[in-house]
Amino acid sequence: MFFRSLKYLFFIIFSLFSINLQSIADTLNDFEITGNKRISDQTIIMFSEVNKGKNINLDDLNLILKNIYNSNFFENVTVNFSNNILYVKVDEYPIIESIIYEGIKAERIKNEVFKNLNLKQRSSYNENFLNDDLKKIRLSLQNLGYYFSEVEILLEELEDNKINLTYKVDLGQKAKIKKIKFVGDKIFKEKTLKSIITSEEYKFWKFISGKKFLNKNLIEFDRKLLRNFYLNKGYYNVKVNSSYATLVNENSFELIFNINANEKYFFDKLTISLPDDFNENNFQKILYLFSSLKDEVYSINRIEEILDEIDEITLNEEFENISAQVEETIVDNKINLDFKIKKSQRQIVEKINIFGNNITRENVIRNQFEVDEGDPYNEILVNKTQNNLKSLGFFKSVSSNTTEGSTADNKIINISVEEKPTGEIAAGAGFGTDGASFMFSVNENNYLGKGLKIENILNISGESVKGSFSVSNPNIYNSNNSGYVKAEASETDRFEVFGYKTNKYGITFGTSFEFYDDTRFGIGTSNYYEKISTNSSASERQKKQEGNYWDSFLNLNFDFDKRNQKFQTTDGFRSRYFVDIPFISNTNTLTNSYTYQYYTELFENNRTNFTAFLKSVESISGDDVKLSERIFLPSRRLKGFERGKVGPKDGGDFIGGNYAASLNFASTLPFLFENSENIDFLFFVDAANIWGVDYDSSIDDNSKVRSSFGIGLDWLTPIGPLNFTFAETISKADTDITETFRFNLGTTFWCLD
Repeated sequence: MFFRSLKYLFFIIFSLFSINLQSIADTLNDFEITGNKRISDQTIIMFSEVNKGKNINLDDLNLILKNIYNSNFFENVTVNFSNNILYVKVDEYPIIESIIYEGIKAERIKNEVFKNLNLKQRSSYNENFLNDDLKKIRLSLQNLGYYFSEVEILLEELEDNKINLTYKVDLGQKAKIKKIKFVGDKIFKEKTLKSIITSEEYKFWKFISGKKFLNKNLIEFDRKLLRNFYLNKGYYNVKVNSSYATLVNENSFELIFNINANEKYFFDKLTISLPDDFNENNFQKILYLFSSLKDEVYSINRIEEILDEIDEITLNEEFENISAQVEETIVDNKINLDFKIKKSQRQIVEKINIFGNNITRENVIRNQFEVDEGDPYNEILVNKTQNNLKSLGFFKSVSSNTTEGSTADNKIINISVEEKPTGEIAAGAGFGTDGASFMFSVNENNYLGKGLKIENILNISGESVKGSFSVSNPNIYNSNNSGYVKAEASETDRFEVFGYKTNKYGITFGTSFEFYDDTRFGIGTSNYYEKISTNSSASERQKKQEGNYWDSFLNLNFDFDKRNQKFQTTDGFRSRYFVDIPFISNTNTLTNSYTYQYYTELFENNRTNFTAFLKSVESISGDDVKLSERIFLPSRRLKGFERGKVGPKDGGDFIGGNYAASLNFASTLPFLFENSENIDFLFFVDAANIWGVDYDSSIDDNSKVRSSFGIGLDWLTPIGPLNFTFAETISKADTDITETFRFNLGTTFWCLD
C-alpha cells in the first residue's frame, strides 16, 4: 500500500513539472527591465544574449541570469518569464569615482605593486575583483621583498551610487636573507653554489645591493641557474626539488635550496638524421664533433653548440623551410642523441607582432630578428630570434607563438616580452697587503629604451683615483657592429715609491664586430692629455720626463673566445691580442700585448687554468717611452714578489721595463678541506720576466726569469671573500724584493686571473 502511494506521488510531481516546462517554453515577445540607473535597457538585453522571438525554457533562464551576472556590472540579478515577457531586475554595483594609493612614495615601487589590477577608476566596484587585486598586491610586495607589509582597504560612499577606493599600504621592513643553505645530495660545496645564484646573504656593507632581500622571482631564477649548472656538469636528472624560506627572526629569513644531483651522465652515440636531398659531406664538422664528444660528460652547452652548428650549415646551404629536433635515449648512465633535420612546406612570414615592450623601442627588438616579414618561415630562425632577445638582458621573459596568416601558406609570428629593470648600482670595497680599495658604479643597460649601455665607474686605491663615463651601442645603424665612446680621468700618485705622479685625461671611441665564428675584431682611437710630475726622490732621468704630453693612438684588438662559459670556465680557451699604434704623440710609443688562457678539469670538481702573457712598449721614433707607459707586472702574474718591486732599477727606484712575459698555472685541490663548504684550496706556479731600459743603456735591464710556487686559499667568510697566498720563490734577481704572504679581502684567487 505504501509503495503504491509513493508511486502515485512521483507521478503527480512529474506531471506538474512537465506542465511547468510546457508553460514556460513559450515565445519571448518583450523585455521589462527595472533597477538600472546607469546601464541602459538595450545594454542589459545585449548582456542577456537573447532576442525577441526565441522560445524560452528554464535552461534559457539560467543562461540569461549567468550572462548578465558575467558582465560584472550588477551586484544582484533576478529574471522571470511570464506572459511572453522577460522580467529582469538588477542592482548595479557602485562606480569607483577615484582610486587613492597611500603609504608608498617611490613611483617605481608604486607602479610595480599596483599594475595589472582589475579595479580601475570609473569601473564598477566588485568585491570579488577587489579580493583578487589584494592577492596581486600582496604577491607583488613579496616579490619586492616586503614580506611584512600590510594592506588596508578604505571605502568612502558618495552620492549617486559612487565610491572612493583607497589602498593604504604599510611597507614595513624588507625581508632580509640572513643565510643561504643548500641541503641534499648537492655534490658541490656551498661556496661554489653561492657563486652561481644571484641572491645574496645580508651583510651590513651591502647597503646598495637589492639581492640581499627575499624575492620570489629572484629565487625562481636561482633555481633555473642551479639546474643549468648541474646539467652542464653531467647531472642529467638533477632535481632542485624545492626552495623555501624559514623565518629566523623578526625580519630575516633563511633561504634553503634542496638539491638532489643524482647520477652523472655521459654522451654515448650521437647521430644526425638528414632529409634525402641533404649532402652529408656538408656536415663533416658535426660528425667530427660527435666523435670528440663520445664518453665526455653530458652538457647542455655542448648540445646548444651542436644545434648552432647545424643551424649555420643548413642556413648556409639555403635550406629555408626546416626544423631541428633532438631525440634522447638513455642506457644506464649513457645518453644517445639523434639530431633530426626535417623539411616542411614552404610558407612565408606575413607579419611579426611584438607585445609587451612599453620601454624598449621596437627597432631595438627587431634588430635581433633572424627572420623578417616576407622571408620564408623557418623555425630555426624563429628560435634563434627568441634566444637573441633573451641574451639582451632587458626582459624578464620572452615567448613566441606562430599562427596561420591570411592564407594557409602564410604565417604570423607573435613575440611577447616582459620587461624588467635594467639599471644597476654597485659598490665594493677591499683590503689587503697593498692597502684598501673602493669601487662605485651606476649603470643603465637600456637607456631610454634604445638599447644603449651607460656606465659610470669610480675606482679608488692607495695610489690612484680613476673615474670613467662610457656609452656603448651594440648595434650601430642596424649594422650588427657595436660602438662605444668613453671619457676618463685618473691620478696615479707614486711619489713615495717611484718618485713621480701622473694626471691623465682622455677620450676613446671605436667599434667591434664578429667577423668569424667566436672571433671579434675591434678598431678605435684613444686620445689622452697627461701631466707628469716628479719629486726630489726621482732620478735625473725621471725628472727629465716631467711635463705635459698629448697622445693619440689607433687601437686594434682581436679576441678569439672558445670558452664553454664566461663564468667559472671549466673548458676551452681564449686568445686576445691588442696593439696601440701612435699617430700623434710626443714619444710615439707602440704597445703590443697578447694573452692566452686555457681552461680544463684534470679530475672531478677540479678547475685548472694556464695563462701566457706577453707585452712590449717601445718608441717607433727612437724616443724614450714615458714613465707611465713602462710595464710593471701585477701581483696576479708573479706571486711571491712585492708588486712593482721586480725588474730594472734606476738608483733606488724600480722603473719597470719595456718588455714583460709571464706564465701562470693554477689548479684547485678539492680533496683538501673537502668537508668545508666555504673554502677552496689551490696550487699555483708562476714564472715571469720584465726587462729593457730604453732611456739609458748603462742601466742593467735585469733580464732574468723569476719564478715561484705556492698554495692559495679562497675563503668565503661572514665579512666577505678572503684570499690568502703563501709563495716560495724558485728563482729571482738580486735586486728583487720577495713577499711570502699576501691576503686580500673582497676578492678571490680566481678573480685575480
